[in-house]
Amino acid sequence: MTDHEVAERLATRAGDLLLDVRAEYATADAAERKAAGDKRSHEFLMTELARLRPDDAVLSEEATEEERANSARLTSDRVWIIDPLDGTREFSELDRDDWAVHVALWESGELVAGAVALPAQNTTLHTPEVAAPRAVDGPPRIVVSRTRPPAVALAVRDALDGVLVEMGSAGAKVAAVIQGRADVYVHAGGQFEWDSAAPVAVARAAGLHTSRIDGSPLVYNREDPKLPDLVVCRPELAERVLAITATR
Repeated sequence: MTDHEVAERLATRAGDLLLDVRAEYATADAAERKAAGDKRSHEFLMTELARLRPDDAVLSEEATEEERANSARLTSDRVWIIDPLDGTREFSELDRDDWAVHVALWESGELVAGAVALPAQNTTLHTPEVAAPRAVDGPPRIVVSRTRPPAVALAVRDALDGVLVEMGSAGAKVAAVIQGRADVYVHAGGQFEWDSAAPVAVARAAGLHTSRIDGSPLVYNREDPKLPDLVVCRPELAERVLAITATR
């Protein structure tokens, strides 16, 4: 099984497991549903990666602080970067489909494989081949969080005379750009490597622009996994978007 196939298979199967958890905990409170989803998906992914790729390191959102600080991954040539449940709030709301599972592989300084499962949409986007989004007429669509769109995204909307599209998790937002349902995703204000690794791997395979908001490269498997800002957009919009974001 290739690394691309491992990423796609594990993201999809973890997503199926999360749908089962959602059904099982349908009458539970939201906090209990979130906790069960995080735990089961994390345990599944860790078990399967240990079985399928026993020599590789793993960086997971659900790892303990001690596990994240383990220096073994910093000296490893291959590190899986996973988010077992991206968008716990949306997952806990039974009518929402904008949450995801992220599985990415970093190897020797680069993201080399990735998958973003959107279980409630019955979709998994994955490397190595991803269709580029079709060109669309109309104003650029900037995808933002439902509750707190960052000021930089609002500045991009104003500069591009665009419109906002509200959505939940980071993976769902990047997927919307990949699928052609949005044109720009700009985030500033706090994320970690597991929030963007798999979405960025898939976005790059689709030919999209990906970078920090100042235009510098996204760097993964660092000692501090914070990676606070991100731009993913159609390549023809990148110069105009970065002209705004790089000044923030």
